[in-house]
Amino acid sequence: MGYCLFQRSWSAVRPEMYRDAVTHNLEAPGALPQWFLLFKEDQVIGCVGLIPNDFISRMDLYPWLCALFVDEDERNQGYGKLLIDCVAEATKKAGFDKLYLSTAHRSYYERYGFKYIGQGYHPWGEDSRIYELNTL
Repeated sequence: MGYCLFQRSWSAVRPEMYRDAVTHNLEAPGALPQWFLLFKEDQVIGCVGLIPNDFISRMDLYPWLCALFVDEDERNQGYGKLLIDCVAEATKKAGFDKLYLSTAHRSYYERYGFKYIGQGYHPWGEDSRIYELNTL
């Protein structure tokens, strides 16, 4: 199942977390959350989520791109951009004109139109850079 890729990508997260999130998403009545898997032939090689909050202090901002991952062997082929574009389109279709992201990365997301808007704080004591993308 696709949640196995999420778990391999973020092994510090409890194994049940992504399985529970993805499984319950299948029955969610609203536009959020959404989880996307990227297949190459019959293998899942990438994933990304669109969620209401990414465990960060800025709960006034939503929705959030989360858990973007492409297998190492498949990187540098445009798959990350493809997944970002997919989430941006889903954000727009859901009626939101902005998409947010929290990350420690400093240059990757700017290539795809994200603008740094400030810091946010996680419950476990770390902070992250917050980015915004206009989806209109």
